Amino acid sequence: MITYKDIKNNDQIKTYIKMADDSLATLGYTEHSFAHVGIVSNVAKYILTTMGYKEHLIELAQIAGYMHDIGNVINRVDHAQSGAVMAFRILDKMGMDANDIGIIISAIGNHDESTAVPVNEVAAALILADKTDVRFTRVRNQDFASFDIHDRVNFAVKEAKTIISEDKTKIALNLTIDTEFSSVMDYFEIFLDRMILCKKAARKLNLKFQLIINGQKVL
Repeated sequence: MITYKDIKNNDQIKTYIKMADDSLATLGYTEHSFAHVGIVSNVAKYILTTMGYKEHLIELAQIAGYMHDIGNVINRVDHAQSGAVMAFRILDKMGMDANDIGIIISAIGNHDESTAVPVNEVAAALILADKTDVRFTRVRNQDFASFDIHDRVNFAVKEAKTIISEDKTKIALNLTIDTEFSSVMDYFEIFLDRMILCKKAARKLNLKFQLIINGQKVL
């Protein structure tokens, strides 16, 4: 069986992750490298583990989380679909079971908000993990005077925690925002589509999504 460890140790996949992030850096996007995919993998694991899913499905979610952005090496546009096709070829050549590949590539192909649908539990966990990775360390631009709204919003987030309630009925993105750099309205302007998508993904896992900013429930 192909494991998450096998995927993390695969030099070909590492190369595509690095090259994809290099392309996004050229385009002026926030960090999408090993820090991001590592966080997404870990949060996807946390979500499905907490909700009591089987170990094998959790491993597939971690793999999907690690590989979800490799399509950016081809183009930012439609990177979810191109990344899914790339993942299919890589995983098929590695000898992964067709059913496992199908789950992973459907999650990767459905993670970007322009076309995303939580078609299965792995896709739902990937969407939630990906869209809740908001943090100041993802901002590459060091010149605050030239920050665009995306830079300001990410830079303003000093702490972000994705937490499932003890009764396993709610999942909350709990943000601490420095309003000197970005207002709550700025956050909504940029991330409203993502938060709506998170609500849909949470419902797939029988959860209610909440957004809490500076201790105040705003969604």
